[in-house]
Amino acid sequence: ISGMHCRSCEIMVEDYISQVAGVQKVNVNYKKGVAEVSYDYQLVHAEVEKAIKNAGYAMGIDKKRPLISNDPMTYIELLFAGSILFALFLWLKVFGILDYSFQFSATPSLLMVGLIGLVAGVSTCMAIIGGLVLGISSRHAELHPEATASQKFRPHLFFNLGRLISYAVLGGLIGLIGSAFRFSGSMIGFIIILAGVVMFFLGLKMTEIFPRLDGGGLMMPKSLSRLLGLHREVKEYSHRGTFVTGALTFFLPCGFTQAIQIYAMSTGSFTRGFLIMFLFALGTMPGLLGIGGLTSVVKGAFARFFFKFVALALLILAVWNISSGYNLTGITLAGSGNNQVKQEKLSSQMINGEQVIEITQSGSGYSPRKITVKKDDPVKLLVNATNLYVCTSTFVVPKFRIFSQLVEGLNEITFTPTETGPVKFSCGMGMYTGIINVIN
Repeated sequence: ISGMHCRSCEIMVEDYISQVAGVQKVNVNYKKGVAEVSYDYQLVHAEVEKAIKNAGYAMGIDKKRPLISNDPMTYIELLFAGSILFALFLWLKVFGILDYSFQFSATPSLLMVGLIGLVAGVSTCMAIIGGLVLGISSRHAELHPEATASQKFRPHLFFNLGRLISYAVLGGLIGLIGSAFRFSGSMIGFIIILAGVVMFFLGLKMTEIFPRLDGGGLMMPKSLSRLLGLHREVKEYSHRGTFVTGALTFFLPCGFTQAIQIYAMSTGSFTRGFLIMFLFALGTMPGLLGIGGLTSVVKGAFARFFFKFVALALLILAVWNISSGYNLTGITLAGSGNNQVKQEKLSSQMINGEQVIEITQSGSGYSPRKITVKKDDPVKLLVNATNLYVCTSTFVVPKFRIFSQLVEGLNEITFTPTETGPVKFSCGMGMYTGIINVIN
C-alpha cells in the first residue's frame, strides 16, 4: 500500500479492509507500507483493493524519498514566503504594533476580563497556543486539499469548545483550591520548550526541504487510539482528540493566562473563578478562530506559498519559545562562567545593610533591564508593578528560585548573591528578560 505516513493511516486502512467479506484479521504497518490480511476462501481480492482506495490510499510500493528535496520550486516558495514574512515584520516594527501595551486595572470587571482575553488572543497567547493551532491546522489542510472549507474549519470549533469548557471548570476549581495549582518556574520553562519543539518539527515538515520527515512524529499506539475511540474519525483527525487538545491549553503558560489564573485563585469562589476563566477563554476565541479561518480557505497555487509562510513563521516562533523556556529553567550552559563579569558601577544604595534597587514593570518589559549588585550582601529588589494583566506581571529569577506574581505598586523581593557573574531575570514566559550583574 502506498501513501501511508502515520499510525492514523494504519487504523484507517485496517478499518476499511476489515469490512470486506471474508476478512478475518488485518494488521497494517505504515513504515513498511504493508497490510497483512488473514482471510477465508471467500475473499474477493478486488474488494480489498476497492476498500484501500476508499480509505484514500493505493496498491503499490512507495518510492524512497530523498534526504533533501531536489525540487527547485520548494526553495523558490520558501524564498518568496521569507520575503513576505520579513516585510510584515518590518511593517509591524515601524508602526510600533509589536511594542503596544494594554493597561488594565488591578481588579478588572468580568467584561474587562473578556477584553483581556481578546488582547491575549492576538498577542502573547498567539506565540504558543496560536503557533500550535496554526501549525496543526495548516498541516491538516495541506495533507487534505480535497476537504471543503467547512470541513477544515470544524476542528477549530471543537478546539475552542474544549478550551471554553476546561477553562470554566478548572477556573472554578482553582478559585476553590487557590495557589496549590501553580507550577514552578522551571516546570513552565520545560512546557514552553516542549511546545517550541513541537512547533519546530511541524515547521520543518511543512518546509518540504526534508521529505523523509513527512512520516515522522510522536504517535499514539493503535491500541490506545482504538480504546479512546479516535479511530472512528477521518485519518489524522478526530473531534474528540481536538477537543481534548483545546482543553489541555489551560496548562500552557501564556503570560495573560497565568495572570488571569492568579486573579481566579484570589476570588476563593468556584462560581467567580468559573466565570473569570470562561470569559477569558471566550475573549481569546476571535484570534484563534481567525487563525483557523485562514488555513480553511486557502487553496490552489496560493496554498503552497501560504503553507511555506506558515512553516517559516512556526520555525521562528519555535526558536523564540525554546529560548524563552530556557530562560525560565535556570539551566546554565557550559562556557557561560562567572569569570566573564565586568566590574561596573553599583546600581544599588545601602540602606540598613541591604542593597536597595528599584525597577519598574510595564507591558513592554522592565526598566532598567540591567542592574549591578555586590556579592555576599543582601539585595532588596523593589519591583514597581504598573500593569498586572500582561506577561511581565510574573517576575522570575531562576537562579534564586524566585517566581513572584506581582501586585500593584511596590513588590519587595530579597536574595543574597554568593557568586559573581550575570544572573538572568525574566517574565513568566521568559520573553522579557534582564540581567543582574554580580561583582566583587
